[in-house]
Amino acid sequence: MFLAWQPSAQASPEVNHSAQSAVGQASSQNQNAAVMVLGDSLSAAYNIPQQSGWVALLENRLNEQHTDTHWQVINASISGETSGGGASRIEGLLNQHQPRVLILELGGNDGLRGLSLKQFRANLEKIIQLSRNQNVNVLLAGIQIPTNYGAVYRRRFEAVYTDLAESYQLSMIPFLLEHVADKPELMQGDGIHPNAQGQPQILTNVWPYLEPLLN
Repeated sequence: MFLAWQPSAQASPEVNHSAQSAVGQASSQNQNAAVMVLGDSLSAAYNIPQQSGWVALLENRLNEQHTDTHWQVINASISGETSGGGASRIEGLLNQHQPRVLILELGGNDGLRGLSLKQFRANLEKIIQLSRNQNVNVLLAGIQIPTNYGAVYRRRFEAVYTDLAESYQLSMIPFLLEHVADKPELMQGDGIHPNAQGQPQILTNVWPYLEPLLN
């Protein structure tokens, strides 16, 4: 059997163990590997059951489709997290979990608060550099924001992702909420967070960019 990780109700200050409770053991023939998701409420299953979130669905797919490896998915996402918070936590998280792949999904709260784009870029760059220093493959998740702070700020915000992906030759999901954010039936009433029905589409958006990084 594979070691599968399921959501728990408790979260430590360091990691939201939303996808971590053992229900089996990997066979001795299988290697161990981990994917870590460093994100905000878009990845923390905000206001929906943890097992319905796209991160939990990702773990299920990994262990169904890549049976030669015993996969753990570490959900280090925190609702309300900013790039600065992620940058302050990343070194400890990498040392603790030693993931093969990091899915970096941060920035939405920076953009909604109109925070400095220079600092935003520096925070993401720190996360990327520390991860690469430990030979961790980084998958960057692009985020789009409303024009609350004007079209110029929005354009420069979104360019941070594409510029970093080009500079560091990273795989990048163009927009995490593609085919979700524009469908009211897949969004919660706040118009910001996907509902449980929208989570499978998020996984569909992530999977083709993640799968080549697994081996």
